[in-house]
Parts: sequence; structure tokens; C-alpha cells
Amino acid sequence: MASCRPIGIFDSGVGGLTVANAISVLLPDETIYYIGDTARLPYGNKAKEDIEKFSLEMTGHLVNKNCKAIVIACNTASAYALETVRGSYPQIPVIAMEPAVKPAIENSKTRVIGVLATQGTLKSERYRHLKNRFGEGIQILENPCIGLVDFIEAGKWNHSDTSQLLDSILKPMILAQADHIVLGCTHYPIVIPVISEMMGENVHLVNPAPAIARQVYRQLAERNLLCQQDIRQNESSPKHKVWATGSTLSFNYLLKELLPDSEIINWE
Repeated sequence: MASCRPIGIFDSGVGGLTVANAISVLLPDETIYYIGDTARLPYGNKAKEDIEKFSLEMTGHLVNKNCKAIVIACNTASAYALETVRGSYPQIPVIAMEPAVKPAIENSKTRVIGVLATQGTLKSERYRHLKNRFGEGIQILENPCIGLVDFIEAGKWNHSDTSQLLDSILKPMILAQADHIVLGCTHYPIVIPVISEMMGENVHLVNPAPAIARQVYRQLAERNLLCQQDIRQNESSPKHKVWATGSTLSFNYLLKELLPDSEIINWE
């Protein structure tokens, strides 16, 4: 049953679970193998060479576990390591993240959008290309959200420290009447309730995870790699596996909500 091999996903930490969740919702018969590189996060301030090295290590681990596709569920790793990963593993589809600048711009009524992303993503050629291609006549307010990933990894989703940081990040965007906020890091959807409360109901938060899930579906369908329920027949429901290279703190809380039926395995 080659088509029922797992989908491999990696991120710098727990953020990519928001992508894993979207994939599991759209493709409930698929098994997911996930790596969170919590020992070396955050990636936003890392050198390109280091990000490439980390990404190749995790991709190699997932390929050795017989994964049929790889999802780079990290905007920074996607910006700096995508071509290296694809070049090293041409035999399998590699799906990457991209800040959802285009849909935010296309749907903005005020012609002002906000982009929340890491320093690495905001400085990347991939992001600059998106701005240059689609951003003419649009005011784009950017913030590298320094410290936000660390708060999220520490489980401070409803903590006053996180609220204060987000308030300082979002206030200029509120004053400028931004009507779309791009969540350019997969960690940020975890604090959507806090962001939504601050921005108000008239501001749309652009979470790219559902679009990535649809892309995974298309890539697998084109290659006849979708795992169909009738193929599994008497097999039990998919059992997802999760590796954390360091702390598992936030995984202990988020897996129940974002990727049920999972087990955490010691990093090898």
C-alpha cells in the first residue's frame, strides 16, 4: 500500500502543527509524521546555511521513515532551504510555505495590510518577490514579532506577556486601518484568539494553512498517492508520530487539539 505511506512535516517547533491540523482535516485518512526542531528554534535569526542544514537533517529523517511527501511547515525554512531540499530529494514532492501576501492584497478594501513574520522571512528574497509583484499601491506594515515564537513555545498563549507584545505589534496596524493581517509564521495561528480580539471583527486574519493542505492534496492526487479509506479497509485509524528535538512542553498541550491520535517519540 505505497499510497498509504505517511506525509512528513517539519517546523522549528510546534507552529507547524497548525498546518498538520489543516492537512488532517482535509485528508483524514492520511498518516502524518511530524518533527518540531525545538532544540534549535527560533529559525528567524539563523543563518541560511544553518537553516539548510537543519532542514536537510529533518527531511532525511522523514524520508528514512518512508514518507511519500514532505511539507516544510515553516516560512523561514521555506524561504531559505526549499530549493536545497528539493534538489536533494527530487523523487518526492516537497510543499513549502509562502506568506499569504497576494490574497491579503487582492481582498484589502483599505489598501493597507499587516504582515507578521520572522526576521528571516521578511528579509528573504521569496518575500521581497511577493511584495514587488503584488504590492504596488498597497501600504504594507511589517513586524518581525521578536519574542512571539518563544512565548508560544513556552505555552504562554493567553499570558499577559504575549498580550502586551501583540498589543505593541498590532497597534500601529490598527491605527493605519489595516484590514488584513498576514500570519507569516505557522506559530502565529495558535494565538489567533488574542489577535482577533485586538484587531476586531472587521479585520481578516490570513492563515495559509488551509491553502497548504489543498496543495498537498493536489500534489498527492497527481501522483496517485492519496490514501483512500477503502484501501485501508480493516486498518485502524491513522496513527500520527511526532518527534521533538528538544522540549516537548507545548506539544503536550497542542497535540490533543491540533493532531489527535498522536504519539511523541524520542528524537534519535
